[in-house]
Amino acid sequence: MDILVVGGGGREHALIMKLSESPRVDKLYCTPGNGGIAQYAECFDISATDIDGVLALAKRIKPDMVAVAPDDPLVMGMVDVLRENGFKTFGPTAKAAIIEGSKVFSKELMEKYGIPTAKCRVFTDSSEAIAYLKEQNSYPAVIKADGLALGKGVIIAQSEEEAAEAVKAMIDGGKFGKSGSRVVIEEFLTGPEVSVLSFTDGKTIVPMLSSMDHKRALDGDKGLNTGGMGTVAPNPYYTAAVEKECMEKIFLPTINAMNAEGRTFEGCLYFGLMLTPNGPKVIEYNCRFGDPETQVVLPMLETDLCEIFEAIYEHRLSDIKIKWKSGSCACVVMASGGYPESYPKGLEISGLDERGQIDGAFVYHAGTKVKDGKFLTNGGRVLGVVSSALTLEEALKRSYAAVSRIDWENVHYRKDIGKRALEAYTDPLNLEYKDDMEDYIEENGVYLRQ
Repeated sequence: MDILVVGGGGREHALIMKLSESPRVDKLYCTPGNGGIAQYAECFDISATDIDGVLALAKRIKPDMVAVAPDDPLVMGMVDVLRENGFKTFGPTAKAAIIEGSKVFSKELMEKYGIPTAKCRVFTDSSEAIAYLKEQNSYPAVIKADGLALGKGVIIAQSEEEAAEAVKAMIDGGKFGKSGSRVVIEEFLTGPEVSVLSFTDGKTIVPMLSSMDHKRALDGDKGLNTGGMGTVAPNPYYTAAVEKECMEKIFLPTINAMNAEGRTFEGCLYFGLMLTPNGPKVIEYNCRFGDPETQVVLPMLETDLCEIFEAIYEHRLSDIKIKWKSGSCACVVMASGGYPESYPKGLEISGLDERGQIDGAFVYHAGTKVKDGKFLTNGGRVLGVVSSALTLEEALKRSYAAVSRIDWENVHYRKDIGKRALEAYTDPLNLEYKDDMEDYIEENGVYLRQ
């Protein structure tokens, strides 16, 4: 099979590399790709949101399947257009992708079908929203833009002043364009966060390995929210008991709810969860592979990804036995100084070999380009440096050893990726769901530090 992957970040690089392992795959294409992806797939200079351009490209190169990876083209309906023109696809239609495209839709869906989530109210008028905030007088408060905002549309306000500022910036100031014209004000939940990607064909849902994301820009979970500064997998808080509860109360009910609404979801459905004192609750849905969660989950996948994609398209996912490797995987994101706000581009990266790699780890390129044989920065999140090992401690050690050998001007990365996970492994008695820890370790190949 020849496969075209739409997108140009670290997630797409991870998809390309996993697909390249398949004996079923012959040729890989990517648009727009990046400097690292170009070393493994033929890339084209067509934006991931250019539906007409991607369709024209597909008609020209005639791939056997098109995998649409980012949220924007999915919400815009790229899969619909490709299918209408006879192409096999991986990814949800626009009717299903709304589960990420509108937070208002997803909150109303959860409320209607009894899927556990945070209490919330929706506003289109800033003065009404601020009056509600004053009435509630409960902080931190969560302010969310309704639509897509590059992972930056969520503000956790610590005070009334900060919350009011966020509301005004979104509704009155147009900070996120139309995405912020409606805002969701949500109660602040506490507990360990867990990311769970899942394969689904609309009938069967198969959760992947859990992971732990690190959204804040600075060590100690401080600074601004980002698209993600690093991940580890599996997440030690996601025990067998938690998984069972999530399947019964969240995963299957979500698939059934989408079917009941005539919005059958096929592709990768992401569950952002909070393990609260009152049980797991949904923080957010994504209609695609998470970034950088994909970079630690896919390296652990043993089953042929191409085979899974085909099974989802043909609605026979229940026929596939999906297997995972033992051990842990860690990703440290190296970003441009100034991210997630303003940052320069075009800075030369040192320490990478001619394929954009380094010994001892795999480097997924998120924002790079190649010029005159040199790798240059071309985005906020630039590289994801990934290692797997029998223990998380060793995986992190390898990733950070590789990070120390890569450099560019004003490079920024967190020094504490995986710290919370290591603490959980070291002292499982701190786990709220500690009873199943031993079973979880045995079943998932995760080991405590001695």
